Amino acid sequence: MDNEKILTTSLLGLAIAATSAQARDYDEIRIGVDVPYEPMEYRTPDGELTGFDIDLGNALCAEIGIDCEWVVQGWDGIIPGLLSRKYDAIMSSMTINEQRREQVLFSEPYFQPPSAWFAPEGSELTDTTEASLDGLTIGVQRGTLQDNYVTDMFGDVADVNRYSTADDMVLDMEAQRLDIVFLDYPVGQSTLLQSDNRAYKVVGEMVTEPKEYFGDGFGIAFRQRDEALAEQFNEALATLQEDGTYDEIYNRYFDAK
Repeated sequence: MDNEKILTTSLLGLAIAATSAQARDYDEIRIGVDVPYEPMEYRTPDGELTGFDIDLGNALCAEIGIDCEWVVQGWDGIIPGLLSRKYDAIMSSMTINEQRREQVLFSEPYFQPPSAWFAPEGSELTDTTEASLDGLTIGVQRGTLQDNYVTDMFGDVADVNRYSTADDMVLDMEAQRLDIVFLDYPVGQSTLLQSDNRAYKVVGEMVTEPKEYFGDGFGIAFRQRDEALAEQFNEALATLQEDGTYDEIYNRYFDAK
């Protein structure tokens, strides 16, 4: 074997060893999450983190054989926190889209929610065309795909109010400072449709297009070099989907499939 082949073989061996080490290095995974975002991630009255993402994330870690530590981080800084190694992954209802793929590596999609418009039950709104929203005040969560969509599509005709959390938006909705809000449907269902304070309705159809805004579903985000770690989560997700664990967790928070 000549020197070039020896060098190539050695480098290949080092690369394989480094990849294997990367997959074994983690005894505990720190996962960034933004709360509250019921039913995906929120706190119980005694302060415990819960929700679909939390339960599924814990089940994925158990399947892999590692512990999960959840790190609460506001949405505006959630990707910077990952890139600065504040945590090792993000599992916080993050939509997979091309803009984010430039910064992070995504797992396979684990959830595909529609977005929806919500208004008070007594609202005269029956659709969400540019003409019907002209002059109204729309609520969105800052930095989300819903924010991007509403800003681009209706920012010229409506007032767009942006909120750090969905709960803050709901408070303004209940105080009648908003005419309509645009949210992931599961979040609007749990915070508005099931509200004890005021009656709400869905306006128009569920929204899943165009893909440039609404992406390919929710994924777990990793630093781009952490391919082996992402693959471990993909394999664990496939196992939980096959053995019924995923459906059991899903049915805790959503209507049965």
